[in-house]
Amino acid sequence: MPEKSEVGYSKTYEITVTRDMVNKFAEVTGDFNPIHVDEEYAKKTKFGRCIAHGILIGGFFSRALVETWGEGIYLGQDLKFTNPVFIGDTVVVSVTLTGLRTEKKIGTVETLARRKSNNDICVKGQAIIMMSPPHP
Repeated sequence: MPEKSEVGYSKTYEITVTRDMVNKFAEVTGDFNPIHVDEEYAKKTKFGRCIAHGILIGGFFSRALVETWGEGIYLGQDLKFTNPVFIGDTVVVSVTLTGLRTEKKIGTVETLARRKSNNDICVKGQAIIMMSPPHP
């Protein structure tokens, strides 16, 4: 297995999405789209129930990056939303170092969120991070 600072290093985390998370995200961002917060409305959509904000799931990548590589600076993130995440779903978030500019400590990281119950990819993308040097 590669070391944390080597291309190929990968780490996964499991996070269960709760109603409380979705409500707090709506409050913080002001995104009260009824597909996220109104069960009666959501029942009438193609999803049949409320879905989590895609950016909430994308935010789990930030958490995974910090838990994997510690301090650092997020320089960019692209995201593609491919399947909904429902309240109560457990999401398996993985981050994999796919490139490294050693001289500048700039890492390219594949970011992936899958629904644990069926392995569907829900959110995928790529992050660019400035990796922090180890503390003495």
